[in-house]
Amino acid sequence: MLKGPISDSGMRAIASPTKTNIKLRATYAFDVRAFLDSAGVAKKTLEYRRSEKIYSQGDPASGVKYIQEGTVKLTVVNEVGKEAVVAILGPGDFIGEGCLAGQMICMASATAITPTTVLFIRKNEMLRVLHAEPALSDRFISYLLSRNIRIEEDLVDQLFNSSEKRLARTLLLLARYGKRSQPQKMLPKVSQEMLAEMIGTTRSRVNFFMNKFRKLGFIRYNGGLHVHDSLLSVVLHD
Repeated sequence: MLKGPISDSGMRAIASPTKTNIKLRATYAFDVRAFLDSAGVAKKTLEYRRSEKIYSQGDPASGVKYIQEGTVKLTVVNEVGKEAVVAILGPGDFIGEGCLAGQMICMASATAITPTTVLFIRKNEMLRVLHAEPALSDRFISYLLSRNIRIEEDLVDQLFNSSEKRLARTLLLLARYGKRSQPQKMLPKVSQEMLAEMIGTTRSRVNFFMNKFRKLGFIRYNGGLHVHDSLLSVVLHD
């Protein structure tokens, strides 16, 4: 599901069977975005409109995309056509990095939720700069390890936590809780159907908990969905 951008150094929520702990992530001085923006890296800047497909499941895996601006949804579809949301990513995240490990086709579809700008780096060029620039390589490895940890956290969250806690955690992650910059004032436009897919419950349950969170002052609607830090109390409550 969600993973904080590699340039952030704040706190990250970690799911456990009973509650969510808070751990600190190390601070790195290397600026990935500045490096990828430099003239020495062969890349292409691509812009996508809201709801525009960036790539589709089954497309050739030809390179890596680095999200500069916007929000991207990753989805997978099974053989009977059922779709599931597996991640929502934002600035500082990479997508399509599986090609570096030998994936020949894209294992998921990527769609822009908001207007999105990405840097596209072809596989061979990305491998070249990873070998040539140890600082970038270190940051990229850190990013991949963090993504793997996040997947494990999501699995624990799905197996052991209630749907109410899973929803609260997802909203906090969407709000980029604990990042070095302030949390987003307004979440990207995410429907209750999408939230239900992400946490493995029904839309009616999501609607019930969203109304509960609103009445308790944890979230508010004012031209968009705003999430307050106080929502963390739902996740930490045993």
